[in-house]
Amino acid sequence: MPTNRLTGDVQQFEARAADADLEDLRARLAAARLPETETVCRAPPDPRRWEQGVPLADLIDVVHYWRTEYNWRAFEERLNRIGQYRTVIDDLGIHFLHRRSARSDAVPLILTHGWPGSIAEFVDVISDLADPTDASAPAFHVVAPSLPGFGYSDKPSTTGWGTGKIAAAWVELMGRLGYGKFLAQGGDWGGNITTVLAGRYPEHVFGVHSTFAEAPPNVSMDGLTPMERKWAEDTHDFWQYRAAYAKQQATRPQTIGYSLVDSPVGLLAWILDKFAEWSDTEDSPFESISIDRILDDVTLYWLTRTGASAARIYYESHNSLDPGLRVDVPSAITMYPRDIEKTPRPWAQQRYRNMVRWNSPQAGGHFPSLEVPEYFVKDLQEGFAAVLAAGR
Repeated sequence: MPTNRLTGDVQQFEARAADADLEDLRARLAAARLPETETVCRAPPDPRRWEQGVPLADLIDVVHYWRTEYNWRAFEERLNRIGQYRTVIDDLGIHFLHRRSARSDAVPLILTHGWPGSIAEFVDVISDLADPTDASAPAFHVVAPSLPGFGYSDKPSTTGWGTGKIAAAWVELMGRLGYGKFLAQGGDWGGNITTVLAGRYPEHVFGVHSTFAEAPPNVSMDGLTPMERKWAEDTHDFWQYRAAYAKQQATRPQTIGYSLVDSPVGLLAWILDKFAEWSDTEDSPFESISIDRILDDVTLYWLTRTGASAARIYYESHNSLDPGLRVDVPSAITMYPRDIEKTPRPWAQQRYRNMVRWNSPQAGGHFPSLEVPEYFVKDLQEGFAAVLAAGR
């Protein structure tokens, strides 16, 4: 079981799952009941294999690896080495990673994950962000919280924990750590929360970096380049035809939650489907993301029983970003080519009024810290260097 050691308002935290829980997971995987093969079965590599969801053959392979080879203890040890803590904000326990830089000029930075991600997205980049080998690169005191209802944060027992309340909680969290003003970064829900942070609490935010730049409503296609127009069309297509998961979690999170908490295979398929479709690959997500890192993420959901509670962020916040919210602090925006939402720059500039850097890489998808971690670190370093220079 996790252990806590009190240090003022913030408690040190160490994660260690019970052996019985890991044994139960393996037993459930061994006893799993699986459906028949999909009717679009094709030989790999072929992205069309995934047209009906996770192919049976792929799932069988991952389940076998999860049951017989995957090492959860190694991930626990990594989290403990980085530094884990918990604190209570508005009667809810919030878990976070905290790695202070050795550099005297380091700037506080909060990284916020989304769904179906977790703090597992950041374990490969935190050290490089905190203590870069290049002395000319900026360094950061890195804080990476688990969203309410995710991982080792508590599960809200009432409604109200939407992105606005989470952003306010992040201001409180950073203040407790001595960071009255800080940088913020995020993608997916983390990008939404980062936008709310900058728009509502500019006095606490030096600037932001985001891979999510939701445009204000009623923007015009006039003047867009052919590529920008395609981005807009692709994003519309995604929400029109490929976002059933979001509508389910926004309207009936409890219903899908029973499967996500009771069946590890169901949870794996629900999450693996997104890693496959949203990453910059031609067939399997394992072309760019290690199977261990994906299983770190899925196992964290499983052991903490957060499939339902994490899904509720859609119920709380789907389509809730204030249409009139404007971000005036310096902002760096990166649109990865295979992300599910790509906002044309002219649209993004209507919300982010002080955009100091715009980047459109050649590779990467929705999970850049896992897909292209070295590039992700460099992009944050360059983006925040521009943000800090603009704020001087």
